[in-house]
Amino acid sequence: MLTLIHAPLSRSGRILWLLEELGAQYDVRYVSIRRWDGSGGPDDDNPHPHKQVPALLHNGTLVTESTAITLYLTDLHPESEFGRPVGHPERGAYLSWLAYYAGVIEPAGTAFISGMTQASPALAKGYQEMCAHVVATLDKQPYLLGDKISGADVMLGGALAWMRKLLSESASVDRYVQRVTSRPALARAREIDSKPDGFHE
Repeated sequence: MLTLIHAPLSRSGRILWLLEELGAQYDVRYVSIRRWDGSGGPDDDNPHPHKQVPALLHNGTLVTESTAITLYLTDLHPESEFGRPVGHPERGAYLSWLAYYAGVIEPAGTAFISGMTQASPALAKGYQEMCAHVVATLDKQPYLLGDKISGADVMLGGALAWMRKLLSESASVDRYVQRVTSRPALARAREIDSKPDGFHE
């Protein structure tokens, strides 16, 4: 059994979305977390070492960090279009985009949103280079890996749905956000997000 450690209206909503896309059987353990506005706080029922979300439990194994959970789940469901199994010609690109999201897109976007790029030319350049790379990719193809959606698009698309200004203005990015967020699985995940009834299949 898969158990998602989840807090409503948080980044773990993307993992709910992915679980719905995969058609996985899972349950949800709703926990409280410390919010940016100072509300909430750590939950003793949360196994994450920093009491954050998401976290995933699977047969006694704890997996944390969104991109690691995404890779774990898509490897667990090799039949799904959302992963790229070992040996697949797009495996390298899939791993690269997952790592690029966590290591480049999110930090650079956060630096821009927080205003840190205004005080640091190096951070500003990093943000501009990141945006140029992502926009150029989406200018030539509908998804990060090409013609088919992947778990990497759940990571990026979910973040952009939450905060579009993570990336620079671009018609290609706007179309991408519309494309990935119009999926029925995301609508189901959003409904589950606010209804702590625990079990889903």
